[in-house]
Order: sequence, then structure tokens, then C-alpha cells
Amino acid sequence: MAGRWEFPGGKIATGESEAEALSRELREELGIVVGSARVLMRLSHAYEDRLVELSLWVVLSYAGTPASLDGQRLKWVPPEDLAGEDILEADRPFIHALARLPPPLAETGPGGTAREADPTQPAPE
Repeated sequence: MAGRWEFPGGKIATGESEAEALSRELREELGIVVGSARVLMRLSHAYEDRLVELSLWVVLSYAGTPASLDGQRLKWVPPEDLAGEDILEADRPFIHALARLPPPLAETGPGGTAREADPTQPAPE
């Protein structure tokens, strides 16, 4: 599976909640601090050698600028273009779910003011 695209994330540590794991993984992999997030969907996927349980979270707000801290390639892809990427099979149902979501209408900018969201840009710090 090396070299293929996948969403950021990883395993839940013992005693950690899903939300705590999400925050830790995004901090470790991308250098961002999650402000708020919600579960969009959960699924199981059977590879030949293992079964994986996955959760897709929508991060509603975060601080920092995403950067590749683990040396992985990193790029923003609009949801409607994800199907054309070499995404892991387990993540394919997530692509279909994301493509059905309406675009974000507004997000909170610096000072708590609402502004039009650009999904290709990181959230303000």
C-alpha cells in the first residue's frame, strides 16, 4: 500500500477515544490542532491479510497550517476530484460520502467573524 493516497490518521492508542486519536494523529502528521470535529461515517474493510475498522471525521475547525511532518506527500483535493486519485480501497466509500456533502458555507475567521470558506485553503490560525 506504500505510495498510495490515504487520509491522515492512524491507530487509536489504548485508553484513547476516537476524538483524542484524531487530534493526536493530525497534530503528529500535519502539525494542526483540531478545534472541533464530528464523525461522518464508520466502516470495516477486509484486506487479504487483515480487517480494518475506519472512521471518517469532518474537521470543522483547526489551528495551524497543515504541513507534511512525516515526509509524506501532501495535497488538497476537492471532494469531487477524489475518485480520480489512487486512494486505498478501504477509503473508497469515504470518497463517495464526501462527494455528496454540500460545500462549507462559512467558517469562523480570526476574531470570530464569519467568512466564506474556501475548501482548498487551510482554516485560519
